[in-house]
Amino acid sequence: MSIPTLQGLQTALSGLLANQEAIDTTGQNITNANTEGYSRQTAVLQANEPLRIAALSPVTGEGAQLGTGVSVQTITRIRNTYLDGEYRSQNTALGAANTQLEELQQAQGAFDEPSSAGLSSQLSAFWSSWSELADSPSSEAAKVGVVSVATQLTDTLHQLSSQLQSIEGQATAQYASLAGPSGTVAGDAEQIAQLNQQIKQSLLAHQQPNNLEDRRDLLIDKLSSLASVTVTTEADGTDTIAFGNAAAPLVEGGKVNWPQALTPAAGGQLGALLSLSSPEGALAQYQDGLNEFAATLAKSVNALHTATPFFKGATAATLEVAVTPAEVQTSSEAASGGNKVALAIAALRGGAADQRYAALVEQVGSGVQNAQASQATSQAVVNTLSDARQSVSGVSLDEEMTNLITFQRGYEASARALNAMNEMLETLINHTGV
Repeated sequence: MSIPTLQGLQTALSGLLANQEAIDTTGQNITNANTEGYSRQTAVLQANEPLRIAALSPVTGEGAQLGTGVSVQTITRIRNTYLDGEYRSQNTALGAANTQLEELQQAQGAFDEPSSAGLSSQLSAFWSSWSELADSPSSEAAKVGVVSVATQLTDTLHQLSSQLQSIEGQATAQYASLAGPSGTVAGDAEQIAQLNQQIKQSLLAHQQPNNLEDRRDLLIDKLSSLASVTVTTEADGTDTIAFGNAAAPLVEGGKVNWPQALTPAAGGQLGALLSLSSPEGALAQYQDGLNEFAATLAKSVNALHTATPFFKGATAATLEVAVTPAEVQTSSEAASGGNKVALAIAALRGGAADQRYAALVEQVGSGVQNAQASQATSQAVVNTLSDARQSVSGVSLDEEMTNLITFQRGYEASARALNAMNEMLETLINHTGV
């Protein structure tokens, strides 16, 4: 019985085993088609080292190489590192845009313009109350009306200022929750560091840690929405993660460097929260604009209401009515019944205070519109990149069914070859008596 004949059995067997492993890999893909972060895997087949036969030909004396079958070189996951990097970069922009839009929409909701409850409507009512007083300068009821409307105006101003401060405080608290010592960043970083160690050990044991790498990549994807990430894969298989504009890498092998200081330039949700809550941020600008409106209103009214200041305070949070109805001034003349002051204050409608508030409302509306446009653009880009990544790494059930049939046919063919070898050897043994 020759060696090549026995080798034929081993060759056919290798085909059975290789196709069986490929079928198992296809089954793994099918069952994880809807698993978040799962990357499609493929069995990489390679020909075994051939069997060298010396001096096979009695004429030429030349030998030959006899094939010894096939084996699975590795089971690898399908990823595109370029698409991963692009997706994470755009996901950072989307995280910032979503946060910016959410916070600015809250600010816009606080202004509640245009509406009867908005400051613009109440400011108009304030000027109208002075017009009514000018028509009846001796009316105590009209004076009470002026003070009442003015008090409602200042109360709304206080409430609006408080709401803006509350939104800013929420941004600060949300940042602390995400970036604190026990927050989301720290938790994800710890998991990545642990996965780094497990992946390193698997590679040292010559095992392909596909599932571990999928889990690590999914965590990195999620981190990218919080701030910019840059991933460097080291020779031992671990990932070094640079996060935002932190001074040290977030993760180095099995080590986590957190918490660290970030700035608005970190990008993502954390960068946007820092930007919004900073002294130069949009919320602070809205508060400054509201304070400027309050100061302009007080200054313009008090410049005409000279008997005693009508308003006291010069910020949105401190502006108050400083007179009683009896102290409301209608005229600069000593005799009662004059209405020049009331007319002059009523004529402030559409003036500096109205213009300053209108500019502020326009600023808020423009900020929301810009944030919406930025969010829509970022979302479209992320969706496109996500689809591109899915086309590479995602599981297509149609493709997997095709592969399943292919490997099934390969398995059946190897089984038939093995059966043919077996029948041939059985015949040989029975007829030769071996």
